[in-house]
Amino acid sequence: MDDTPASRAGIKSGDFLTAINGLSIVGLPLSDAVKEMRGPVGTDLTITVVREGEDSFDVTLTRENIRPASVRSRAEGDVGYVRISAFNERTAESLDEAIADVRRELGGSMKGLVIDLRDNPGGLLDQAIEVSSRFLDGGEIVSTRGRRPEDVARYNARRAKRAPNVPTVVLINNGSASAAEIVAGALQDRERATVLGVTSFGKGSVQTVIPLGPGKGAIRLTTSRYYTPAGRAIQGSGIEPDYEIAAVRLSDEDIAALERRAARFSEAALPNALANDQGVERRAPHVPDEMPPEDYDGEDYQLDRALELIRSGAI
Repeated sequence: MDDTPASRAGIKSGDFLTAINGLSIVGLPLSDAVKEMRGPVGTDLTITVVREGEDSFDVTLTRENIRPASVRSRAEGDVGYVRISAFNERTAESLDEAIADVRRELGGSMKGLVIDLRDNPGGLLDQAIEVSSRFLDGGEIVSTRGRRPEDVARYNARRAKRAPNVPTVVLINNGSASAAEIVAGALQDRERATVLGVTSFGKGSVQTVIPLGPGKGAIRLTTSRYYTPAGRAIQGSGIEPDYEIAAVRLSDEDIAALERRAARFSEAALPNALANDQGVERRAPHVPDEMPPEDYDGEDYQLDRALELIRSGAI
């Protein structure tokens, strides 16, 4: 999660936490481990981290109340940058505010826009539709299809405050899921944005909560799948970027490690996952089309390449 003690300390998706304040939590129920991590705001805790290919190491975090903002923005030279980390009740409204802030910062002249959906786990469908509506002048954004041919629902762009009509790049990675994939797929199919990064997570199924009666709880049942405007099933295969560009440089050993860890980074590899009903299989871990050069000393290669594509007029 952006702007939290863990993100600032460099904790990464896929890291294993094995001890808290020197106490092993291996085999401990998740609720008990979380209880050990919680405590008064301002106090410290030390966690032991195991990361593949590295020796275990300790990280000290300072506890705080976590109130992550779903949208953040800044100007990157003459290009606007908007980071959407989740789709909650205020995401579309926050996006409007973020774009307005960037346009003021740039004096009303914006050469392009980067929408960062990397590691966005998704959230509310209606917010994904609202965000997409900022960039589309009508037409379909996403559809859902159930088991029966008649179980089809289509969601079209709504009247909304429009984002500036400038070249737009959407950044995704294997942590971009669900609502994030809906937005990326819609803007890609409708040719409103260029998608850059690596293949998304592939969570394209719809869950419905069905009450079981008073006092009997409810069940969450998978009832349909999501499809992009061009009719592509998201489930399992994910969204393939227009420009496949890795965030870090990978070696053959890194690719082998990705193969071992694939179950943690894609929907298709999870136990009992729904298959893609169109027969499309997710690409196996491979060397990406483009990686940072060996002498790259920047902080965010994918963002740098997105800015370069916008400024060069390539999109």
